[in-house]
Amino acid sequence: MVLVDTTIWSLALRRRPDQLSDEEMALVSEWEDLALSDRVVLTGPIRQEILSGIRDEHVFMALQELLADFRSLEVQPGDFDQAARFFNLCRTGGVVGTPIDMLICATAFRYDLPIFTTDPDFSYYARHLPIRLHLPTPRGEA
Repeated sequence: MVLVDTTIWSLALRRRPDQLSDEEMALVSEWEDLALSDRVVLTGPIRQEILSGIRDEHVFMALQELLADFRSLEVQPGDFDQAARFFNLCRTGGVVGTPIDMLICATAFRYDLPIFTTDPDFSYYARHLPIRLHLPTPRGEA
């Protein structure tokens, strides 16, 4: 299983293929491979971010329905405490994270899942936190 962050979902579901670079297309292909093998998971905060900013109600509902097909990890009360600890650890190391990012890290940590994202902040978090990042398999090596 892989916890897929909002940046990847946005590339895969909210951008047209002709708007994507070759690197972004490779990321979408990785997401597709993970989805087809039933390895994609998300959290409530990620779901909220994906659905935010959609003006067309029909598009919103279609995306909401599509997301319902994916497993959503339950956020536990202790995840919020862990997120605060992670924030403090990062800040001590000179890195300031957002509350949502820290909650994603805490949830991934509890479930022992890698995070698939294009957000460069997560590579900074990974230097200070016990989290793993999912790196796409180069094409032809799968």
